[in-house]
Amino acid sequence: RVQLVESGGGSVQAGGSLRLSCVRSGYTYNTMCMGWFRQAPGKEREGVAIFSTGGGSTYYDDSVKGRFTVSQDNAKNTVYLQMNSLKPEDTAMYYCAADPRYCSGGLEDQADFGHWGQGTQVTVSS
Repeated sequence: RVQLVESGGGSVQAGGSLRLSCVRSGYTYNTMCMGWFRQAPGKEREGVAIFSTGGGSTYYDDSVKGRFTVSQDNAKNTVYLQMNSLKPEDTAMYYCAADPRYCSGGLEDQADFGHWGQGTQVTVSS
């Protein structure tokens, strides 16, 4: 089983930055498809960024392109989501997700991921 633990959320003003972390533990797979998702109150969970632990392209939702960046430290089994130029509409619970397979090559649905973290809250005030 794969365990995922997110951290780094908080409250910031619009224009600010946060860096989320997701530490992966448990069973180790050579390659995993991972994603950052978010869910705002009253809305469905949506994909923010999809990427493979084995490298390759990262796919971002249009709403975060140019502002959010995914990075990985495989030695620490940790992935990061650097969020810059935050907007009030970025306010949501952010989740890290993983699945032991290759990514499809674009944004993916939450139903395609079998392992989830508990989430970390990001609140952006105007």
